[in-house]
Amino acid sequence: MVDIGLQQIGLELGSGAVIGGLIGFAAKKVAKIIAVLVGVELALFKFLESQGILVVDWERLSAGLVNASNAATDAATGSQPPGIVVSLLSVVPVSAGFAGGFLVGFKKG
Repeated sequence: MVDIGLQQIGLELGSGAVIGGLIGFAAKKVAKIIAVLVGVELALFKFLESQGILVVDWERLSAGLVNASNAATDAATGSQPPGIVVSLLSVVPVSAGFAGGFLVGFKKG
């Protein structure tokens, strides 16, 4: 069994929170930029389609998004290896700190 002290757990939790906060803040900024770019692109497609310059197959475009969503769901619900519990328990302090920091950073961003 691994002997873990409170100081080590606190250090891992705190460092995970700081890193998570920074990444959460940056992720929200990047997500906003991507959302604007995708919105502009779709508006441009719609404008060009209304002018008769471009023909967009909207059904096929949205089907690709549905297929990507299904593939991500299948990957997330796949079978896990037997030693997964031990692996998960070893990263709980960093993961908990990261998740909390990420949520705070994402909200502040």
